[in-house]
Amino acid sequence: MGRTIWVFAVALGVTLSACRTMVPAMPSSSADAPLPEATGGWRATATDADKQRIRGWYSSWQAALADARAKGFGAEIDREGALLQPMAALPNPHLPAGEYRCRTIKVGAQGRGVLGYIAYSWFRCRVAPEQGLSSLTKLSGSQRPVGLIFPDNLKRQVFLGTLELGDEKMAINYGSDRMRDMAGLVERIGDNRWRVVLPAPAYESLLDVIELVPAG
Repeated sequence: MGRTIWVFAVALGVTLSACRTMVPAMPSSSADAPLPEATGGWRATATDADKQRIRGWYSSWQAALADARAKGFGAEIDREGALLQPMAALPNPHLPAGEYRCRTIKVGAQGRGVLGYIAYSWFRCRVAPEQGLSSLTKLSGSQRPVGLIFPDNLKRQVFLGTLELGDEKMAINYGSDRMRDMAGLVERIGDNRWRVVLPAPAYESLLDVIELVPAG
């Protein structure tokens, strides 16, 4: 059993399967409707707090952008283009297995003394098949998300995971520490370009966005 599956299975004792869409935070088009075969899945796996974070993704994004712009980072936001545009998701969000270059942008600040916008350099990430789903693991850096990607609808998937810190060698169990739990949306925003949107993270920012492009 792979590391990511172990983290979820031990903590929750659930069967990982296809899932049902979240309730959108704003009016949606037919492309945002749930897949006909969707049944349970990420909703059965996610904590109540993470369900709320996913439901409130749009409000979190708007608050983060407003905070960052108010602190003078409007040019940096505009320079990123589609990456930081809330409605930029394209159809077919599937993230193929393979090695990726990934970088994190933290938007908005949770309190005084924290910058309103931080863009980190590129790190290494990996997507791998995991018992009918996919796992996403950030392989380098001091903050490393690790978790599963669940199907959701025609424009997004749902990521549920935990955060490895420092020199830790194994992720803690999902659901055992709300400060480490992570939840977000996986979206395609261009040819061979994806993002993981993490609304209301536990630390530092109001929104984290991880950009992924194939390595090599």
